[in-house]
Amino acid sequence: MAGSAHLGTQGWNYPAWVGPFYPPRTRAPEFLTVYARAFDTVEVDSTFYAVPAAKTVRGWAERTPAHFRFALKMPQEITHERRLRDCAGVAGEFFDRARELGEKLGAVLLQFGPDFAPAELPALAEFLPTLPQDIRFAVEFRHRGWIYDGVLALLGEHGVSLALTDGKWIPRKQMLALADRPTADLIYVRWLGSREIVDFSRVQVDRTRDLEAWAGVIERLERDGRTIYGYFNNHFSGHSPASARELQRLLRQAPVDPAQLGEQMTLF
Repeated sequence: MAGSAHLGTQGWNYPAWVGPFYPPRTRAPEFLTVYARAFDTVEVDSTFYAVPAAKTVRGWAERTPAHFRFALKMPQEITHERRLRDCAGVAGEFFDRARELGEKLGAVLLQFGPDFAPAELPALAEFLPTLPQDIRFAVEFRHRGWIYDGVLALLGEHGVSLALTDGKWIPRKQMLALADRPTADLIYVRWLGSREIVDFSRVQVDRTRDLEAWAGVIERLERDGRTIYGYFNNHFSGHSPASARELQRLLRQAPVDPAQLGEQMTLF
């Protein structure tokens, strides 16, 4: 049975996208609805900073079509401040909020900082068994010391995906190889980049060869029946909607031309 690749961006609330992606004069409250006409998934960054209100989460669901899927970042209070310790209360509250999305909840990402080193393994080993079974999870490490057989086995035991991250912490070649050792049916991919990029309105770095390498890996995962969620950061090449569309083209999907988004808006 063939799998499926769902590509999008890390966030949607970028005024710099008005013109190159969102139609001119698109207002901020309309961004998500318009975004969902081009992509079928998005990673929500705001949940990293605070547990969202239930009304806010329901609003996201209401502004997107039935097939749309959200990935939510676990709050930093859990991953960075408490470092997985003594956090059952805030974690439970966050999971309840995430469930407000219903079937539109694709996954929850636990993103750890570079200072979350392998010495924290006991905390991770205690935390993973507490994760609810009705939500899919992925873990992103930013310290290469985590990438070894024992940790992969631990994640696999709990059905948690190791996020494949195209960033500076772990070599791309190593990340691509890890795609052949999935720890869950869900494959979670993140494309990051250089913080030197501050203009998000246009592509400024040619990442064609990198995307071609990733396309080959994703096609293989699809053939193996995996579900892939992949999200581009603006810093990857300068304008994440364009990066996502380019990978869609390489995967022989049907990218939506931003010009068509303006035509669709005239129907409402």
